[in-house]
Amino acid sequence: MPILISTKMHKKTMVMVFLGSLQGLRAHEIAKVRGEEVDIVGGTLKVQGKGGVFAILPLHPEVARLAADMPRKGWWFPSRTDPKRSMRPKSVTNTLKALMVRADVPNTGHSLRHWFGTMLVDSGTDLKTTQELMRHASLADTQMYVTVKDKRKFEAIARLQLGPVA
Repeated sequence: MPILISTKMHKKTMVMVFLGSLQGLRAHEIAKVRGEEVDIVGGTLKVQGKGGVFAILPLHPEVARLAADMPRKGWWFPSRTDPKRSMRPKSVTNTLKALMVRADVPNTGHSLRHWFGTMLVDSGTDLKTTQELMRHASLADTQMYVTVKDKRKFEAIARLQLGPVA
């Protein structure tokens, strides 16, 4: 992630990266972000996810900082051909993929969501909270997104203690 955000990019592309990596948004969710759904003062982001289900997410401070310069009303990422519509999800995917190619990062835009889940767990967030932040219907879905680093495995084993042996 540090390599990616140090790569030169347009401001809107950076906002997309932060929405994917710090809010865990899918490409179709990023495409449809509207200024009215971002509450900088209240620190929340309203997202319409899969199946049209709405969720209110805590707004990451870095996303709030970037939001201050984004439109307060209307699409953050309007269609180039029709500003009354949002950008297509495929355009978000292509924008993020092009950035990753320039940064020499062998991933896709969706990998930002995987990074989000992994970093939540790696920082000590329990799996149930991670599931809710990722808006997954099942814990099994969340587990597929999260990579457990070897360091965490070693730390887990090192914490095990046996009581007195009788």
